[in-house]
Amino acid sequence: MRILVLGGDGYLGWPTALHLSAVGHDVGVVDNFARRRYDDELGTTSLVPIASLARRIAAWRAESGHSLESYVGDLTDPVFVHQTVRRFGPEAVVHFAEQRSAPYSMVDQAHAVYTQTNNVVGTLNVLFAIAELDPAIHLVKLGSMGEYGTPDIDIEEGWLEVHHKGRTDRMLYPKRPGSFYHLSKVHDSHNLEFACRVWGLAATDLNQGIVYGQETEETRGHRDLLTRFDYDAVFGTVLNRMVVQAACDHPLTVYGSGGQTRGMLDIRDTVECIRLACEHPAAPGEFRVFNQFTEEFSVRAIASMIQAAAGDGVRVQTVPNPRVEAEDHYYHAAHSALLDLGLQPHHLQDTLVESLLAIARRHRSHVDPSLFEPSVQWRSTASPVGPRASEFVA
Repeated sequence: MRILVLGGDGYLGWPTALHLSAVGHDVGVVDNFARRRYDDELGTTSLVPIASLARRIAAWRAESGHSLESYVGDLTDPVFVHQTVRRFGPEAVVHFAEQRSAPYSMVDQAHAVYTQTNNVVGTLNVLFAIAELDPAIHLVKLGSMGEYGTPDIDIEEGWLEVHHKGRTDRMLYPKRPGSFYHLSKVHDSHNLEFACRVWGLAATDLNQGIVYGQETEETRGHRDLLTRFDYDAVFGTVLNRMVVQAACDHPLTVYGSGGQTRGMLDIRDTVECIRLACEHPAAPGEFRVFNQFTEEFSVRAIASMIQAAAGDGVRVQTVPNPRVEAEDHYYHAAHSALLDLGLQPHHLQDTLVESLLAIARRHRSHVDPSLFEPSVQWRSTASPVGPRASEFVA
């Protein structure tokens, strides 16, 4: 297949592009390098040094013999989107190209507006390009389990059968997101469903859990193929952050009670889920939703697991929760669709020992412990985190 990966320079987009290329697909990558500029704004950097996109592509060609086509531009530019889709001629488009951090979206008004404009407008431009150029293109869009929130009922895979006053209907599962970032994902999901229903497009919405890890089979081949590893309080996931804290003999910081429970998956499972979704596309007019995670853990459970894996001396420290969220709650989410397609999950217990702690310890000299502390407060409309997004984006 010809597969265009939007956000192909990012944490997940890059290893996904390599994985799809390695199994024989013709892959193009699109990026505007915004994620690298967020580091400049926040004063952060990847724990594992990463090469430029040009060096990455050259290294992949040398290691694998496969080539990647690259396109540099912004999805909020409709002309660029149309030209790129027309030029590459994809059969599938994988869409990672969004501002992905909940804390970043909550810094202040400018960051919230930037996040929603970038994410929602970019996705709309992709939908219009597909509809106008080739409605048969299958769009695989990365959503988030955070769209659902933490309802006191089971979470289904995107849809809910509702019985009301003697009548029954199937409708999108109600959403209660916890940040302006997650709200942008909800808007995306509704726009995708509309485009499938009205224009007959085919889309798969992958509501992804928290991804951990840094290595895939393909990125291990050369240092220029490595993907990033974020550990800071704005872009670092809770698990990656705690692993780095353990490697530095820093207390593992648990927000509030630590009862927050989320779905999680290994980065190797992320790239395989994308492959499965591309190779088993949705039908024309179908909007399907897969909940993309393999295990559920509370923050407390993650801290305990890392303590056990890291050995004696690792402490857990409770800090006030900067977010507004339920800290102890019911959580049970369906996630059978990708398993039915053949996903063979990796497990966190194994990855902690095999990979995560080893990587963090190898690069511990690069760690800036000041980046562990939460700097964005949900209850404030202006947090002290660098310049306004409008200045940064310009």
